[in-house]
Amino acid sequence: MPRAIRGVLIECEPAIKSILIHIDSTQLNNDAIIEDLDETHLMVKEQMVKTLQARLDEKLKETYRVEQPLEDSDEDKGM
Repeated sequence: MPRAIRGVLIECEPAIKSILIHIDSTQLNNDAIIEDLDETHLMVKEQMVKTLQARLDEKLKETYRVEQPLEDSDEDKGM
């Protein structure tokens, strides 16, 4: 008998999608993504959306660190 899985349709850019697929396969044991639909859409288990979002946020923070602004040098101050 067929079983239904409750899911959420996620639309994202291809780069983010590839990160989500990587997270699912390496950290979540392929337990989050139900179906890879096309280059910008994934079907994800409803109960895994928050977990996947948290892991994506962590990964993006690691990858895209915001640099602190440099302190004003003497040249900028007109000295």
